[in-house]
Amino acid sequence: MPHDIRSGPAKSDITSETIEVLHNRVSIRKYSQDPVTEAQVEAILRAAFRAPTSSNIQAYSVIIVRDPAVKKELAELTGNQRHVAECPVYLQFCADLTRMEGAMKRHGHDMENNNLEYGLVASIDVALVGMSAYVAADSLGIKGLMIGAVRNKPLDVGKLLGMPRRVYPVFGMCLGWPAEAPKQKPRMDYETIVHRERYSTEGLAAALDTYDSELAAHYESIGKKTTPDSWTHDIDEKFAAPRRDKLRQYLKEMGFDFR
Repeated sequence: MPHDIRSGPAKSDITSETIEVLHNRVSIRKYSQDPVTEAQVEAILRAAFRAPTSSNIQAYSVIIVRDPAVKKELAELTGNQRHVAECPVYLQFCADLTRMEGAMKRHGHDMENNNLEYGLVASIDVALVGMSAYVAADSLGIKGLMIGAVRNKPLDVGKLLGMPRRVYPVFGMCLGWPAEAPKQKPRMDYETIVHRERYSTEGLAAALDTYDSELAAHYESIGKKTTPDSWTHDIDEKFAAPRRDKLRQYLKEMGFDFR
């Protein structure tokens, strides 16, 4: 069983190997030079493809990228994230309606009137597969990092990786053997997130104050500059102005209407 790196004691004595993998999860941005083999990637993805999928649509595809030149371009498109270029293997997880469209065309229909539901289903499907792949890799000791910044320039990422119409990049994933062991970031308290029978906002302000303090203490412990209201300050700074405000336009060009 892996060494427990949680910042606090477990609230439950119930555990398993899978639960411990999740409890010990951290994002890795530095990788060793040890290769991740094609067999390992295939084992990870085959397991991930057993994730739940709405109506058995399986509206996802994965592009495996090892070419250093392509990874370098992806790193630039995602905001110059060095780990994208330096990881042994990069997986691009895509929402993919091409097979669904092919099935419908066989029966005399098309997807020209696709709406929010199609895009949402495909995006959820690929998210379930991506997290399953992440956990499967982690169970082997291969660590990952999710890359959402592919949605900054989805048209460029799509062109680079040859994505046809009805396919869009939802997120990427760096995979490799870790060359670092970062301190695990605290999460919000369980009782802040879990509701019983009905949703309640009681105690929300106090919970945010507590998490601000806990996250600030974490950042200070690793020498990272922060503010006393660490989480709420960062959230406001990042999201007060609209982000990716052209994303709907870009996705429509890629065949996802989201009406």
